[in-house]
Amino acid sequence: MRTTQALAVIDALQSSDWNREIFQSLVNSNVIAVHVTLAFWQDCRQTLSAIGNWNRHFNENADLILPVRSVDDIDLAANTGRTGIILGFQNSSSIEDELALVEIFHSLGIRIMQLTYNNQSLLGTGCYESADSGLTRFGKNVIREMNRLGMIIDVSHTSERTCLEAIEFSDRPIAVTHANPLTFENVVRNKSDKLLRSLADSGGMLGFSLYPLHLKNGSDCTLQDFCEMVAQTAQMIGVEHLGFGSDLCLGWSDEQVSYMRNGTWNIENASDDSAVWPAYPSWFQCNEDFPNIASGLQKAGFSDAEIEMIYSGNWYRFFERAMAAQ
Repeated sequence: MRTTQALAVIDALQSSDWNREIFQSLVNSNVIAVHVTLAFWQDCRQTLSAIGNWNRHFNENADLILPVRSVDDIDLAANTGRTGIILGFQNSSSIEDELALVEIFHSLGIRIMQLTYNNQSLLGTGCYESADSGLTRFGKNVIREMNRLGMIIDVSHTSERTCLEAIEFSDRPIAVTHANPLTFENVVRNKSDKLLRSLADSGGMLGFSLYPLHLKNGSDCTLQDFCEMVAQTAQMIGVEHLGFGSDLCLGWSDEQVSYMRNGTWNIENASDDSAVWPAYPSWFQCNEDFPNIASGLQKAGFSDAEIEMIYSGNWYRFFERAMAAQ
């Protein structure tokens, strides 16, 4: 059982090779809910198999985890010493070109979907494309359907224009589940101040990433630098829009990095020897290290109440609104 003294954590993105040991680490670390990646490049049929695999996880590890379809399930997880699992897609490939599949996947428990994963999709432009054409007609229809159902729109890997258009077009607040400000580390995956202000003005959420490639000085990023970034972002858009989206990836071989980057669309680089997992910072190697960040946030000037908001309260309130059916 988790200790009552530990801060509850809601993590808006982890992409591990899930097993009972990792589930136990979530419980030990008081992670009451985590958004897990179910699909990167998978089509509909492959995604159904992945859902079947998660159903086995839920059946075999019911003492540790449970599926989240609403915040009531997060409450149940917290009250029973378990971790709530929020199933999500890091791409829209799972719905292929069929709008009806959004509702079908929602009925199967999917609660978050990214519009793009780095590349141009049928919904919009990914962050690594050189030309940004914004939302497509199909993308707007998908957003309408996600709004209706209570499926959260994620734009973590999406281009600037497409992000801004999604914020404007959506009737509900949207999320950047795992990224950092571009001013902290100038990499394509991070988000501009303009975008972050627009996100906050619309009631959206930013999950701070601990993935080394999104951090200042990479694996050598200091806890002080990270927490000062959080403080500067809070001054810019308000602490109520901030949480964690650690992008923690545990247990995978290096081959999985290549698949995540290349899928099946880039055969030439699919066996790239440079595709290896970067080392996480020394102060955040696993779920058990979440308390380290609290001490850094205290030194950066955050109150206990603000730290609780960042750790879990903000995501909980966002999910409460965003998952409710219209």
